Amino acid sequence: MAKLSTSRQKALLRKYALNVKFFMVIASVSLIVYALPKQAKFGYEYEKGRIWNQKDLISPYNFAILKTDQEIAADTKTALSTITPIYQLNPQEGKQLTEGFKTDLEIKWHTAGIADKFKNQYLQTGVNLLTDIYNRGIFKPNAKYQQGNPNYKITILDNNVATERNTGDLFTRESAITYCDNAISKVSSLDRAFLLDLLQDRLQTNLTYDQKLTQRLEQEVVDNLSITRGMVQKGEVIISKGSVINDEAFQKLNSFKKAFEDNARINGNYKLVLGGQFLLVGMVITLLMIFLYLFRRDIYEDNRLVSLILLVVTAMLATLSLAIKLQWPGNLYYIPYCIVPIIVRILFDTRLALNIHLLVVLVAGFFVPNSFEFAFYEVTAGMVSIYSIKNLLRREQFLISALIITFAYFVSFTGISLVREGTFSTIDWTDFLPFAGSVMLTLLAYPLIYAFEKMFAITSDITLIELTNTNAPLLREMAFSAPGTFQHSLQVANLAENAIYAIGGNSLLVRAGALYHDIGKMQNPLFFIENQTSHFNPHDKLPYEESAQIIIRHVSKGVEMARKANLPEIVIDFIRTHHGNTRVDYFYQSFLKNFPEKFIDENIFRYPGPIPFSKEAGVLMLADSIEAASRSLKEPDEQSIGILVDRIVKYKLDQGQLNDSNITLKDLETIKTIFKRMLMSIYHVRIDY
Repeated sequence: MAKLSTSRQKALLRKYALNVKFFMVIASVSLIVYALPKQAKFGYEYEKGRIWNQKDLISPYNFAILKTDQEIAADTKTALSTITPIYQLNPQEGKQLTEGFKTDLEIKWHTAGIADKFKNQYLQTGVNLLTDIYNRGIFKPNAKYQQGNPNYKITILDNNVATERNTGDLFTRESAITYCDNAISKVSSLDRAFLLDLLQDRLQTNLTYDQKLTQRLEQEVVDNLSITRGMVQKGEVIISKGSVINDEAFQKLNSFKKAFEDNARINGNYKLVLGGQFLLVGMVITLLMIFLYLFRRDIYEDNRLVSLILLVVTAMLATLSLAIKLQWPGNLYYIPYCIVPIIVRILFDTRLALNIHLLVVLVAGFFVPNSFEFAFYEVTAGMVSIYSIKNLLRREQFLISALIITFAYFVSFTGISLVREGTFSTIDWTDFLPFAGSVMLTLLAYPLIYAFEKMFAITSDITLIELTNTNAPLLREMAFSAPGTFQHSLQVANLAENAIYAIGGNSLLVRAGALYHDIGKMQNPLFFIENQTSHFNPHDKLPYEESAQIIIRHVSKGVEMARKANLPEIVIDFIRTHHGNTRVDYFYQSFLKNFPEKFIDENIFRYPGPIPFSKEAGVLMLADSIEAASRSLKEPDEQSIGILVDRIVKYKLDQGQLNDSNITLKDLETIKTIFKRMLMSIYHVRIDY
């Protein structure tokens, strides 16, 4: 019943796989379209200093010419210069402080040691000085308005009555103290120190800067500034064909673009814009699916992998759309576009990475300003990123790739700047910073690849590099408990890696598979000849059937150990398939020879399979059999090695073990040549030449 349920489940998955794929495509297209800005695209690309090569551009309606940023800044500066800072007068402050002075004089007079007849003179002098000072006013200077000139105009509000004054006519607290000091010094009968000490304690500002009111007036004057200058009438030529786009023409084009976008936003048909975007994005995603169907059917048929690809594409375009909506035109290049081809290249292959990157840039280029420049920057950088990690063998290649991408961006930036400006002197090199930031963010590909591997059960080249480290736990254990098998695995890895590199395939994957393909022998290492260090052979005391089963079980034991160690399924496949469904011929033939009269089920002596279903697994099977057989050669030479390799390859072909491995006869000839050459090198065979 369980088998029936499992088979039915698989049948249902096959039946609805296409429906799931269709749903994922529609969902991806819908999410991308939802994220894209919903406005009509201005149909012209232009740059200052370039020739207008299109037909005469005639205005379809009246529109105002926008001022440049420099003009607006100059107008703003002029307008703000008309606003004087507002100070609020507190008339009670001077009166209260003057009364405080009188109280202080009364308290401290008896301790001053001055004759009472002079008391009135002290009182009158102090009151007169304070009254004079507070009538003129004490304020605290504002550095924002001084700007190197201590005297500037301010507006004083006294009960909402505004009076314009010059700060040169007012006191600061320091100048008020100096004023009092000078006045007291002129009267010889007064104790200067005593009176000045009383007065300076009562000198405080009675004019307070009203920042809120001042800023409100400044904002009002800025808001009332006109951002336009002049009009372009309907039917008027904005720019003629062959004209140079000078400052005036450039500003007219900018104004026309703004008017077009505003008009499209108000009068445009939202549904038609939405429909157009759906068609464009739908075409791009459809082209991607067609590519997968034609050239990567293995990915196309795996909805898990298709969902990963669509997720990466959707996330990148959604990020770009968010940047456009937040009006980051100058910072669009901070987005790490190269992260997509790097992730796809490492998780899949070069062709798919390049195809996806081109499609992403095509969609993005339709919505960003200066789309040709954008496409040139990102297509070239994406291609460089893919080429720079063609064979990922070391972790530092990520950093090397980042440096190469930065250099590619720099070359493109310099070239485009020279074409636009015509001189080095006017290039603003700070504009290159977004590209450098983008490359830094591209390094996020490393943790993202790890996350995608875990989420979608994919094995990247980075993981394979880690697995092929001979200090990995399983390999270290095998080197200790089954050293002969470990050495055999190393030789098989070298043979298979060189062969797959020559015929085309994943050399890292086949090396990882070769290193782990015999880990099941660690369960009973002495039952395998390469681990027998003495003349004792435990098979001598066992029936042939039992010996065969012990040998065969190293496959199932290896799968069990690999899964317990969380090895990727793609590596476990090498363990399952490296013997295919061949016979353990030594024990089978021995049984037939010694018990000819007995009937025996041949399947007892056969590996369970399956046969290799990839080019890498097929090469590993051949390398494993040939390396093991080569150890039995008593006097290996060029002829005996050649005969051995040809015989084993022919045997595997005759047994149908390579039927599903996608290895051609031409590939087999290449493989045999490499195996013969490497084995002769291993056994130090001198080649006649």
